[in-house]
Amino acid sequence: MHRPTLPAGDKQLVQIVDAALADTTRRSGSWLVCRPGCAQCCIGVFAISQLDALRLQHGLADLEASDPDRAARVRARANESVARLTPDYPGNPKSGTLDPGSEERFAEFANDQPCAALDPTTGRCDLYASRPITCRAFGPPVRSEGGLGVCELCFHGASDEEIAACEMEADPDDLESKILLEIEQRNKLTGDTIVAFALAEK
Repeated sequence: MHRPTLPAGDKQLVQIVDAALADTTRRSGSWLVCRPGCAQCCIGVFAISQLDALRLQHGLADLEASDPDRAARVRARANESVARLTPDYPGNPKSGTLDPGSEERFAEFANDQPCAALDPTTGRCDLYASRPITCRAFGPPVRSEGGLGVCELCFHGASDEEIAACEMEADPDDLESKILLEIEQRNKLTGDTIVAFALAEK
């Protein structure tokens, strides 16, 4: 299957975000309890960018070359998710693109749906190296419009000041937006989607 190439800047973006995660992990110490097999953040759908979707598709292609059986299980889970989610999908179920302004509908959508990349036996991500930016930044304190948010499993007993001291700046120069603009101009890919639609059979 033909897929657009990943922009060269994606590798740099991933390095920046992963370095920021390593730094905040060091500062957070035992407050950050994220570990392999903890999959609470892998339950419930979430929006991903077209860059995330493209990275996941390349990751699945790599997995198909190295471990076709595992890749087939990922693809099957994605197809099953799409079949379940299509009737109420707050977007275009053919393209997988979420409708602009669908945040309210999306907030109550499929909150118990496991991610298609999650291996239900091991509780690990089968596409971990290719995971979305949201996944790379989940757990540590990250600032958003609602303030400084953390995973509910982490930072128990930490004060607001201690949490703030561990804040993660995932992409301080907003490189992701520049790459997304490149994808939009080059490949005509726009709008957010979700993991299942990114990985399902087209």
